Amino acid sequence: MREIRTLTQIMARLRGPRGCPWDRKQTHRTLRPMILEEVYELLEAIDEGDDQALQEELGDVLLHLLFHAQLAHERRAFNFQSVAKGLAKKLISRHPHVFGKEKIVTPAQVLHRWHQLKQQEKPSRRSSLDGIPRRLPALLRAQNLQRRAARVGFDWPDPKKGVPAKLREELRELAQTKGHGPAFTHELGDLLFTLVNLARHRGVDAETACRDAAERFAKRVRHIEHSLHKIGKKPSQLTPHQLNQQWLKAKKSLR
Repeated sequence: MREIRTLTQIMARLRGPRGCPWDRKQTHRTLRPMILEEVYELLEAIDEGDDQALQEELGDVLLHLLFHAQLAHERRAFNFQSVAKGLAKKLISRHPHVFGKEKIVTPAQVLHRWHQLKQQEKPSRRSSLDGIPRRLPALLRAQNLQRRAARVGFDWPDPKKGVPAKLREELRELAQTKGHGPAFTHELGDLLFTLVNLARHRGVDAETACRDAAERFAKRVRHIEHSLHKIGKKPSQLTPHQLNQQWLKAKKSLR
């Protein structure tokens, strides 16, 4: 594709002897936090349904893919073309119902077959949990670990009874801890992990649910601050009862 070829040429020039001093200084490691930030900005554009922002953020993510491929090319490891070729091969092999003669009808069957083929491609993996990045956000990693474990039998025989019972157990254990030391942290972690399990069995993405809750909280706080600013007050000047009344108003107004 001409556009991709042009982009790879631009990237090579930026990294060349007469290129950009900043670009020439970067490594795979220095780019790590930046690509993570770009992915979160892409997620925000998706959440907001902003197509213009979505297009721009996709371009920013693509820039990082090109950048890392160029760095690898300079090390004679691989290049962007080999990345694209490998992806094309994977897409074809993972969709035998499209590019082959297998008969797969439902999305669930597609997902099951995808994981089977993935396992065949990576025989060196000894555990069902291998391949889940340790640096994923905590809730997302917990959810992925639980899903993988469930595929090999580590799950509740009756989730409707088992998960709520486990949740009550973890709440009791948390209430029994004293202070805020390691024991409290341990039990709080178990409670959060169980909540992720509850979300998984209800078909809810725990990471999204928590992010949405945080966004609702932020909107309500900003709404209260804005309302109080109009009358020359700050939240810190209100009593707990008055602040709760403002919270209920904000909740109703933003519903």
